[in-house]
Amino acid sequence: MLHRKELDMDRRQFLKSTAAVAALGAGVSPWRAASAQSGPIKIGLLAPLTGVVASGGKEMVEGVQFYLEQVKNEMGGRKVELVIEDDASNPDTALQKARRLVEQGNCHMLIGNLLANTGLAVANYVKGTGTPYFIPIIAADDLTQRARIKNVIRVAGYTASAFTHPFADWCLKQGYKRIATVSQDYTFGHEQCGGLAQVFTEGGGTIVQQFWHPLNTADFSPYLGQLAELKVDAIFAMETGADSTRFIQQYASFGLKAKTPLLMAMNGTDQSVIRTIGDEAEGIISAAHFAEGSDVPTTAKFAKDYEAKFGKIPSLYGFSMYSGMMWIDAALKKMGGKVEDREAFIDTVLKTELDGSPLGKAVKFDAYGNPVYDVSIRKVVKRADGKFWNVPITSYPEVGQFWKYDPETYLKQPPYSRTFQGIKKT
Repeated sequence: MLHRKELDMDRRQFLKSTAAVAALGAGVSPWRAASAQSGPIKIGLLAPLTGVVASGGKEMVEGVQFYLEQVKNEMGGRKVELVIEDDASNPDTALQKARRLVEQGNCHMLIGNLLANTGLAVANYVKGTGTPYFIPIIAADDLTQRARIKNVIRVAGYTASAFTHPFADWCLKQGYKRIATVSQDYTFGHEQCGGLAQVFTEGGGTIVQQFWHPLNTADFSPYLGQLAELKVDAIFAMETGADSTRFIQQYASFGLKAKTPLLMAMNGTDQSVIRTIGDEAEGIISAAHFAEGSDVPTTAKFAKDYEAKFGKIPSLYGFSMYSGMMWIDAALKKMGGKVEDREAFIDTVLKTELDGSPLGKAVKFDAYGNPVYDVSIRKVVKRADGKFWNVPITSYPEVGQFWKYDPETYLKQPPYSRTFQGIKKT
């Protein structure tokens, strides 16, 4: 099991790492194109194929390969050579593999990583090399906020706190006045809980108590016992992977499902989780930009085609990587595949809208390089065939990473952390 220190890279270290990155970059040989512009575009894909989130890593690879198969392995009028490396859910390994892809593999770009710490390690590296690095999954808020790197771009990605801002507004509109939160104790959890807590308390709600637990928690009964004693209107849980599976099952078996509504971060009810359990998941509410049970034609077609190909309903990981590749391809088409011109490539991507994607609506970047989405409030529903998926019940249009806050004002507050949750003091 990874320790919290390994999973929660300190933001201050990241913000102060410019000198270290410069030293690292000084040792990097000048980038050379792998071939003439008529040669293949080389894409380095980093995914955790071993380690704590290997199942998600596999689906990341599936999403990329599914897109490339549909476009006959060609983007921007040129053939694509995909080079896959396992980051092993470890930042040191991710850095080593990124250097191999860029310096030995001569990849034109990198895409991927899943855990925030691996993504931040690679982001620090490409800050010194200038390599375009696309992050459809890595959600660390500051990568498109206080510590933005222009060549690190969230194609089809999102900030961790972006969707819990409107989720809090929805909670208030349901009449929820008092809630508690329980979360994995690392950056992704801190940021999702912080986004919810700030908007909820500023809207007049009360966060009665917050619980933090280590990753790979086997027994949630100590937390569930305390949650059961609280007089709250709902409980918000931020869980991923096996922790989410165990939490949902134990929440139901503890008798809480019948008493207190369970709200979850989008990863908590992702297909990678709910396809492994039963009725315990039914009725859980979450917020996300993607709802695989949507009847929007492009979403429905993607879900159907993906399920036919892989025998499972698409998860957030497969969808995000598929859509990220689509976004990159759209930019490459605009510039005739001239990926060697890095500055033009990065600028073109940032000016390109994602159209025709499984989301069904064009998506554009904000001024900080983060996509603006319609956000769905989703409910886990059982299909006629007995499988569960997330179905939208309402929507918040045009949600950006700063919600309704002025960006300059928002960025003056500390980033969400365990010690700063944005909770309004009364």
